[in-house]
Amino acid sequence: MSVETIADGVVVSMTYQLMVDGEEAGRAGEDEPLEYLHGADNIVPGLEAALVGKKVGDRVQVIVPPEEAYGEYDDEEMDEFSMEEIPGSENLELGMIVEVEDDDGYIYEGTVVEIEDGTILVDFNHPLAGKTLNFDVTVIGLREADAEELEHGHPHSLAGMFEDDEE
Repeated sequence: MSVETIADGVVVSMTYQLMVDGEEAGRAGEDEPLEYLHGADNIVPGLEAALVGKKVGDRVQVIVPPEEAYGEYDDEEMDEFSMEEIPGSENLELGMIVEVEDDDGYIYEGTVVEIEDGTILVDFNHPLAGKTLNFDVTVIGLREADAEELEHGHPHSLAGMFEDDEE
């Protein structure tokens, strides 16, 4: 059964350009399109909502405000660590991404924003938090997700996206 429009449970293949503050912040071309499972929270909510009902070949330009993307920037998402708490801290530089494990074993990624007097300040906000995202998207393929993809909540490959091209 072929899929005609984007809805929950559909694997979508798309090209896109993402602009933030007038600068390109991301891109996926036809040679390496973005593939996601619609309805599984694989992409920002504002973009996912704008794609509902779209068909192969549709071009969508959408402005996604922070609250429908990565949220507002939160000053409370900063934390200080001693050099001893972060393995390899002697090699850290500003802007580097570090992984920090909490007491429950969950690993968080953050950006080093300050290194001073044996203390490291880490920002755990998403890099695009507080930003308005400008997407230019073209839908290039649709297919039904298989049972395993639905169970896992993400697509597993581009296989099958372009079955009609093989004839």
